[in-house]
Amino acid sequence: MKKTMSLSLFLLVLAFLLAACGSHQSSDTKEQSKKSQKEEQTTKVYQSENGPVKVPKHPKRVVLLSSYFAGDVASLGVNIVGVDKWGKTSPVLKDKLKNAKVVSDQDLEEIIDLHPDLIIGLSNTKNIDKLKQIAPTVTYTYGKLNYLDQYTAIGELLGKEKEAKKWVEDFKQRSEALGKKIKAKIGEDATVSVIEKFDKQFYVYGDNWARGTEILYQAMGLKMPKKVKETALKKGYQAISPEAIPEFAGDYIVLVQEPGKSNSFEQTKTYKNIPAVKNGRVIKVNAKAFDFNDPLSLDYELKVFEKAFLDKK
Repeated sequence: MKKTMSLSLFLLVLAFLLAACGSHQSSDTKEQSKKSQKEEQTTKVYQSENGPVKVPKHPKRVVLLSSYFAGDVASLGVNIVGVDKWGKTSPVLKDKLKNAKVVSDQDLEEIIDLHPDLIIGLSNTKNIDKLKQIAPTVTYTYGKLNYLDQYTAIGELLGKEKEAKKWVEDFKQRSEALGKKIKAKIGEDATVSVIEKFDKQFYVYGDNWARGTEILYQAMGLKMPKKVKETALKKGYQAISPEAIPEFAGDYIVLVQEPGKSNSFEQTKTYKNIPAVKNGRVIKVNAKAFDFNDPLSLDYELKVFEKAFLDKK
C-alpha cells in the first residue's frame, strides 16, 4: 500500500513538473513569436545587388558613405546622421546635411556612436563586413543603374518608393518640356559640350557623369559633338589637353569650374578662338553645385539651364 501511494505521489509530482516545464516552454515560444512578429512589422527584406538584406522599413538614422546618394536620401526627408565629406561641399546640399557628422568608411567608432539603423555606401566601400555588424548595410555600384532608376531604388530602400516615383514622373515632364523650348530657340541640331577643368586637367563628359549631363543629353535630348560621342559617351568622360578643347567644343559649352580656382586658360588664343566663346555661348557653372545627379541637384541644374539657354532672369 505504501509503495502504491509513493508511486502515485511520484507520478503526480512528475506530471506537475512536466506541466510546469511545458508552460514555461510555451511562454518562451510565445515571447519569441511576439518578438518575431514585431521584427516583421518594423523590418523588410531589400533585394540589393549583392543579395537580400534585412533593413528597417522606415529608417530613422542613416549613415551615407557616399555623397552620390546624399541628395536622394535628403530629398525624401529621411534623417542623415553621417555623411562623407564630399557632400558637405555642395552648396545645393549643405543645408540638408548641416547636422550630419562627416565620417568615412574608416571611422568605425564614430559611426557606432551615431547609432545608425541603416548604412548606405558604394560597392567599393571598405570595411563592409565590419559595417554590417554596426547596422544593415546596402551598397550600390555607381552607374549600374541610370540616375532615375537609382533614385527609385533608394526610395524603395527607404520605404519612400511612391514619393520617388512621383518625383521622377514630374521631372521627366518638366525637363522634356524645357528641352523642347531650348531646341526651338537654339536649333534641333545645335550641339552642347560639357567641359570641366579639374586641377590642371581638362575633361569632357558623356551623358551620365553628373555635371548636368543627364539633364542635357538624356532628359532634354540635346546633342553632343561627334568627337565627344566617340570618346566620352561609353565610359562617361575623357581627359583632354587644353589645346584639344576646340575639337570637343560644341555650339554651346557648359564650362564646369571650381570657384576661386585659376582660369587663366580663358585668356589663351586657343580658347578665345572657339566659335562658342566668340558667340557668347559659354555657360559657366559651379563645379561643386553640379557634382551630383540627385533630385535636389537636378532641380537646381534645371533652373540654371533654363535661365542660361532661354535668357530668363
